[in-house]
Formats: sequence, C-alpha cells, structure tokens
Amino acid sequence: MKYLITIVGPTAIGKTALSIDLANHYNCEIVSCDSRQFFKEMTIGTAVPSPEELALATHHFIQNKSIFDTYTVGNFEKEALLKIEELFQKNDYVVLVGGSGLYIDAILKGFDEFPTIDPSIRENVNLNYENLGIEYLQQQLETLDPIYFQKITSENPQTLQNPQRMMRFVEVCLGTGKPYSSFLNQKKNNRNFMPIIIGLEADRNVIYERINQRVDIMLNQGLLAEAQALYEHKELNALQTVGYRELFSYFDGDFTLSFAIEEIKKNTRRFSKRQLTWFKRKENTKWFDYLTDRNDIISYINQQIHNS
Repeated sequence: MKYLITIVGPTAIGKTALSIDLANHYNCEIVSCDSRQFFKEMTIGTAVPSPEELALATHHFIQNKSIFDTYTVGNFEKEALLKIEELFQKNDYVVLVGGSGLYIDAILKGFDEFPTIDPSIRENVNLNYENLGIEYLQQQLETLDPIYFQKITSENPQTLQNPQRMMRFVEVCLGTGKPYSSFLNQKKNNRNFMPIIIGLEADRNVIYERINQRVDIMLNQGLLAEAQALYEHKELNALQTVGYRELFSYFDGDFTLSFAIEEIKKNTRRFSKRQLTWFKRKENTKWFDYLTDRNDIISYINQQIHNS
C-alpha cells in the first residue's frame, strides 16, 4: 500500500514546517500543491519555502514554471501524478502539501474528462464576452444547459460572475453540442494510493494575526521591489493574485502604499476564510490545532496506516 500524507489548511498556519517534519520522519519527499508557488518569478509574495527549508527535504513543484507559461490545474494533475508515481517506486510515502483546494482535489480524486474544444470556438466565445459582457455568458449557459445553470444559481451563484468558468461552460456546450453537465461525474478516477489527510487550524483571530505578521515580513524581505519588477506584466494570469494586485494598484496611483498594504492583509484574510470553507467540506480530514505536538500527528498517521 502507498500512502499520500496530505496537509491542508489556511495560509500562514504552518503547513510547510509540518510537511518538512513529516517528510523527514517518513524519509520521503514533498510534492507542493500551491498554485502560487509554481512560478519562479514570484518568491516573496507567494511565501515560497526558504532555501534553508528547501534544504531540509526534497521538494517538487516549487518555482518550476514561468509566469509566461500557460499552466492549468489539468497540466498539474498529469505532471504531479507522474511524479508521485515515480516517488512511490522508492518509498511507500509521499507528502502532499498546499493551500490550493482545487489542485489538492485534482490529485486526490481527479476531474471529469471533457473533449478537446476547437480553438476557434473558444476564441469566438471570448470575443463575444469582451463585446457583450458577462450577461452574454449567463444567457448562453441558461439556454444551452438550463439544468446546470439552475444548479449554479442555487448552490454557487458567485460562479455566474466568474468569466473564466462561464466561458469554459459555454465553449464546451457549443463545441460538443451537448450540455456541460452531461460530462460531469462520468467515471471515477482510480488512484493507486491511500490519502491520509491532515488539516491544520487555529482560532480565527490567531490565523488573522499570523497573516498580518507574514505580510509585514514579506514587505521587510522586499515584496515592494519584487512587485515593481513584475509590474509591466501585471495583466498575466499568474499575477492576478493577492499581494501583487494591490501593489500594482499602488503603482497605478489608485492606492496609497499604506492602503495597499492593508488591502493585502484584508484580502489574504478573506482568502484564508475561503480556504477553510473549502477544506472543511472534505471528508476524512483529521483536524489538528496548529500547535499540536508532532508526535500526536505522527501517531494518528501511523494508526491510519495500521488500520488500512
């Protein structure tokens, strides 16, 4: 049996430190599952593990891509599963760690498979969106897949305002002639490992204080200069992220520096709340306070291994 020891939780909770401790205990390697840490041009603002931390255990998928690369969660799923399979050849354990819920899910259970869509259809949908706005996408989805439209409206209405997601739904409908929902839940993705999922948590005030401290540390480390160097590429998808967007607004003259910093802290706190909401929905996750003794967490993991 192979075991994927998976560590989840909100930003700044201590996932990196725990992952290193567990990798050393089980003499294994770490697969990072943080979509912000893939990019080599972004170091300070994404809280990439320090050189000292990276030296303590072998990490994969840290700063392995460029902000100029097109890199999707589907690309990551394929690459990471191949790497995990390779690592299992020499060890029964791999540590998976990160705060990107969608990317964690991609590894643990995979996604529904969709046919390849003609690029011209994608281009046309994108053009219509630019000319007609989000309402065009909403109307198209309601017409082409009324069942899925109603499901989103009742269960996840904010998705209706997400142009990337909405364009994807519409292009699949137009490109296949079938409702987007007809491709969902077609088959189970088999995984040849058992996930043991560890969640780290703390009182909300503690999480928020840790986030505020981390932002201050990032600024002292040179976040402003890092964002300035990336400013000319601010339209790239990889840079549409907390910690950079706010400073770009400062460079644009829309924010004062002090306001931009407060916005980074506020938006990171909001992000951590969304992370917890996502991970708390996940079944079979054992939650520990972030100060829990490592031996207690290791005992729990060993118990899961023994019972499997």
